Amino acid sequence: MNTTEHKMQERLTQLLRELRLPAIRQGYPESARQARANAMSYEAFLLSLCELENQERLEHRIERHLRQSCLPREKTLAALDLARMGHKTAVQLRTLLEGDFLQRNENVLAFGNPGSGKTHLLCAIGHELIQAGHRIYFAQCSLLVQQLLRAKRDLRLERALKALSRYEAIIIDDIGYVQQDRDEMEVLFELFSHRYERGSILLSSNLPFSQWERIFKDPMTTAAAVDRIIHHSVIFELNLPSYRMQHAQQQNAREKELPEEN
Repeated sequence: MNTTEHKMQERLTQLLRELRLPAIRQGYPESARQARANAMSYEAFLLSLCELENQERLEHRIERHLRQSCLPREKTLAALDLARMGHKTAVQLRTLLEGDFLQRNENVLAFGNPGSGKTHLLCAIGHELIQAGHRIYFAQCSLLVQQLLRAKRDLRLERALKALSRYEAIIIDDIGYVQQDRDEMEVLFELFSHRYERGSILLSSNLPFSQWERIFKDPMTTAAAVDRIIHHSVIFELNLPSYRMQHAQQQNAREKELPEEN
């Protein structure tokens, strides 16, 4: 490499750093070598560099959205025992993974016994949607309610709800375990109302709608909450035995089959 080429590379590296194009800065020497070896056109060479930069930005964006989502990292589609959930659930899931329901602001509701896989199912949907470029947020219902309640006490509930509006879908886990007082019930209802037909909610519950008065206390408020959630919704009914219980029983059976030590 002569002096002129060396200075040109130094200047190019400096400009790419100032323009914040790190993937091109790191990858252009090898891309240039391949372009010369394959007699690529200028346009093809430029396209390869732009695709390199775009791919790295996409990967960084997905990782950032995954980190912000607070999704459990282990509850992915690959780790989901879909065969256990049946054909109907598998068909519903494939449709939801296309992501069109987000554009229609539809909700996804998963009902079933504790340990039936509700949380994992919704989280798996969340992971796949993030990979497709969507913004998703996961929260335990009890923690989310406390977060909104603190915001209301600090007179910034509207700001908190607006911040949640950045997410195309919010996964609210285990609403059936929450036993709110009236203030807590009201902020949860306000969240449902705020997102109604403006953003999707993915919700898991071990309580059917007929028992939601245990959550919202008041019959009128319960009816209004159910109406907002069930309108434009897809419902999973996971009437399955506890996965954790089955796993424990299988583990116990395997241990009993082991030969005893002398």
